[in-house]
Formats: sequence, structure tokens, C-alpha cells
Amino acid sequence: MLPTTSSRGRLPSRANPIFPQYLRRIIKWQQMDIEYTFWQMLHLCTSPKVVYQHTKYHKQTKNQWARDDPAFIVICILLLAVSAVAYSVAYDHSIGHTVFVVFSATCIHFLLAGAIVATFCWFVTNTYLREETSNSHVVEQRVEWLYAFDVHCNSFFPLFIVLYVIHFFVSPLLVAHGFVPLLLSNLIFMVAISYYHYLNFLGYDVLPFLEKTTFFLYPIGIVMILTPIMILSGFNPSRYMMNMYFSQLS
Repeated sequence: MLPTTSSRGRLPSRANPIFPQYLRRIIKWQQMDIEYTFWQMLHLCTSPKVVYQHTKYHKQTKNQWARDDPAFIVICILLLAVSAVAYSVAYDHSIGHTVFVVFSATCIHFLLAGAIVATFCWFVTNTYLREETSNSHVVEQRVEWLYAFDVHCNSFFPLFIVLYVIHFFVSPLLVAHGFVPLLLSNLIFMVAISYYHYLNFLGYDVLPFLEKTTFFLYPIGIVMILTPIMILSGFNPSRYMMNMYFSQLS
């Protein structure tokens, strides 16, 4: 992404021309690389550094860090919708409530929360974490907002596998009363959220013009501290989340 100013603290004011083109491609399935998207999803769960190595290749060939293919977002939304329907079928048979759960999972959990996280990371990286360049002839680089959202999407997919898919199959155990469900629920949330922030860190650590990216690992420490506190206090995140949408579990 080419800079429009040399000021370190000032954020670019011109909209990224890639974004309108990106949105147009959402409705054109034939232009999406579905096979590569599933390859990325698999490796985000097994070898995430390989995915970000390919991000470097993308920068070299397309001159941008962000994806120009919306397939990853589209597939994530579809998978979230399917999982939300599965939860609704299992725990609530109301069609209206099913629509609400699907909307919450796709638009609030994934898109809205992701946009907030991406905007925060975009602002922090561009304002505080970019390396100072003493050479005035060096092209200044900035984190693209769309790339920050890509990082969120990458980080979200393994979390989706753990907290939406695996959680669905073991939810009868996790929402039960007792110490074992309480312990397992907290551990599964701890693993999912910690891995999310680890992938978030990898997404920014791969950018050569950023420094002190270990900042994005700090939330993992917070999670590690809060988990035993929640266990000792008897807080079961699975029961809490399920009761938010399916109150008959109370």
C-alpha cells in the first residue's frame, strides 16, 4: 500500500480503490479461488506460518498485503450460518429465533466484532508500531484496513472450529452442572481465544515495517490469568453463551 503522507501519526485519508472491486467480486463465484481458500483454512489450523509466508508472495505479486479474493469471508459466513442453524435445530425449533441466531453469528460475532478488532489493530499498528525510517527516499508503508480484517478472518476460523463446531458436539457435556463441565468449558474457551490472538500476532509480525508486534500476544496472558479465576468462581462460559440464545438451558 503506497503512502499519501510521510507523517507517522497521520492515517491515510484516501479510500483504498481495492475495496469496491473486492465487494463486487463477492457475488461472482466464478472469480473466487475456493480450493486455495480451503487450503488456507486447513493450514491456519495446522501450520499458520505457512499461510503468512504466502502472504509475502501475494505482496510481491499483487503489491498489496490484503487478499483481493473475498472467498475466505464468504465461506466463513456460510459455515457460520450452517453452524447457527445446527444449534437452533438442536436447542430451539423456532424459525424466527433461528434467523436471529444466524444473524448474530454472521453479522455480530464475525463481521461487526471483526470490524471493531480490525479497526483497533489498524489504528495501533499505523500509529504506534511502524518502524521509524531515517531515509527520506524509502517508501513509507502502512497496514491496509482490509489486511487487518483479513488477519481477523484468519484468526477467527480456528476459533470457529473449536467454539462452533467441536463445541456443538460436546455441548451436552459442557452445559451440564458440575466441576468437570466447568473445567472443560473454560479450557476450550481458553485454547480458542488464545489461538485467535496468536494468529493475530502472526498476521502483524510478518509485516517487515512493524516493530514490537509482541503487543498482540498480551491478551493471551490476560486469558491465562482469567481462566483459573473463572473456574474458581464457578463461571461456565458454555452455559453463559448457550443461555444467551437458548434460555431453556437455565
